[in-house]
Amino acid sequence: MPDTAHLPARPVIRQLPPDAVNRIAAGEVVERPAAAIKELVENAIDAGARSISVSIEGGGLKRIMVEDDGCGMSGDDMLMALERHATSKLSADEAGRIDLLNIHTMGFRGEALPSIASVSRMTITSQLPGEAAAEVFVEAGRIEGPKPAAFTGRGLSGTRIEVRDLFYATPARLKFMKSERSETMAVTDTLKRLAMARADIAFSLESEGRNRFRYSTHTATPEGQLERLGAIMGRDFRENALAIEAEREGVRLSGFTGLPTLNRGNAQMQFLFVNGRPVKDRMLNGVIRAAYQDFLARDRHPMTALFVDLDPEYVDVNVHPAKTEVRLRDAGNVRGLIIGALRHALAAAGHRASTTVANQALGKVQAEPVQPDVFRASSLWAQPSSYGAQSRVGGGLAPPPVDVSNDGPAFAGMSDTLSPAYDAAPTARIEPETGEMVDDFPLGVARAQLHETYVVAQTEDGIVIVDQHAAHERLVYEDMKRQMAAGGVKRQALLIPDVVELTEDEASRVLERASELADLGLEIEPFGVGAVCVRATPALFGEMDAAGLIRDLADDFAEYDAGLVLKERFEEVMGNMACRGSVRAGRRLNGEEMNALLRQMEATPHSGQCNHGRPTYVELKLADIERLFGRR
Repeated sequence: MPDTAHLPARPVIRQLPPDAVNRIAAGEVVERPAAAIKELVENAIDAGARSISVSIEGGGLKRIMVEDDGCGMSGDDMLMALERHATSKLSADEAGRIDLLNIHTMGFRGEALPSIASVSRMTITSQLPGEAAAEVFVEAGRIEGPKPAAFTGRGLSGTRIEVRDLFYATPARLKFMKSERSETMAVTDTLKRLAMARADIAFSLESEGRNRFRYSTHTATPEGQLERLGAIMGRDFRENALAIEAEREGVRLSGFTGLPTLNRGNAQMQFLFVNGRPVKDRMLNGVIRAAYQDFLARDRHPMTALFVDLDPEYVDVNVHPAKTEVRLRDAGNVRGLIIGALRHALAAAGHRASTTVANQALGKVQAEPVQPDVFRASSLWAQPSSYGAQSRVGGGLAPPPVDVSNDGPAFAGMSDTLSPAYDAAPTARIEPETGEMVDDFPLGVARAQLHETYVVAQTEDGIVIVDQHAAHERLVYEDMKRQMAAGGVKRQALLIPDVVELTEDEASRVLERASELADLGLEIEPFGVGAVCVRATPALFGEMDAAGLIRDLADDFAEYDAGLVLKERFEEVMGNMACRGSVRAGRRLNGEEMNALLRQMEATPHSGQCNHGRPTYVELKLADIERLFGRR
């Protein structure tokens, strides 16, 4: 007989009581006050509310109040809603089965109310149209009511849920909460994401009796959606957003994305909504990075809000307790749709740069106070010169009249009279007027070149200052891309193939994309288990570390499902070649060359920014210039 003395006593399997089950569920669903508010607001949206107001105290730990003008509930409805897994949002078919892949509502599990009520003191007040209001009070799972109540809601019906002392029944959870300020910020962020998805619903948030934001309703149109996004993401985004509209294989994509010159140092202003549900998906970061890889440095991020709508049967929203993640049946199709739509919108923007560029330039301009001796003659004019004696005007010395035309005798002899400190090449050259009219071209007509680096053009209602090197670098780069797309990527075969050791999973991910990599000039094949053999590399790269590139690609495929590293290396090499082959700063351009540069910029997509997202030109409106001089 085997020795069993070392075994512990046989454990007894018990059924957990309902209150313990609810507290366990609350730990998953109600992670913090922001999660509780998310669940309550989603219930209000499902109830057909057109106005939702939220009020919190102590970051939501002391008090939460969510009020809506939805359809309301009866007393019996409230009691049933407090039962675990009781919901009005799912119904069985004729065979008695519930389809969890056909979800059309924000909530569906029936966990939120009983979970929150099990760890707090909750009061639910609700009213149906034409009926008296009722109220139910719950304290740590103990229910009182329903009883008659007064409800002064926002309409003829609606619901108000007040939650006090969240997590008082589970005090250990309170030790893991952050500061009141952090919890308030989390609530604000959560509610703003929900407001972005539903521009047709009014949202408001109060904290400690102070209004944090209030968004009025907008029409359910792209214009109304942009107004709501602008209210949340900022006026700069609203003024510099590109509309996104695309559809492929039953998946519809809409939303707005910012111009490359409107960027940030982090990805916090990138939002994804699937069937109206705000979700966080690491795929989004990779997709946006792939779409903007030609236009931004790796440490800069664009501003984007994208809305994906598809048949609910092709998306699983039941993969995360808080419903903040979803799983798409055909993620590749959605990824390709987003990248294609973003690139199409950026190409359609042409040479356009964000208005923030001009605003930043104007912000740098400061009027200097006039000094008492600012108009006194300088020592430059006090020196003897070929112009003879200087005439006195108003007690001071006045410089001689100068002809500013390029070939005038006064201009030609000007350098002869300058002191050594000014004996340098002219830093501004003024071009004679051409026959071109300024209102014929978006970027106007060239008028001057400053410091042999910047081209100044006159437009119909302002001026444009172009960085000639950055602009031409972009033009050369785009031309190289077109040539490479037309002729394909040339390969150079390795004399000795390079064998790269990887894990089995990494090798499998890389080899699955072998055909795509071959289109980019990288020829690979399997070499046993967990190894890849590199036969050829892109000729454009010259001598390179093929093993390092393969390992980076494996990491890319694991994180983003896209080989961004190889594309970025192409761009880096072509960018360096474009930089060396473009017009350098310090080179003088004549009028024809400057105007040719402007016309080519107008005809080339993405010419408003260089390869790293910096603007290639700044446009200043005449009205802005007049404000600088106090003329407006």
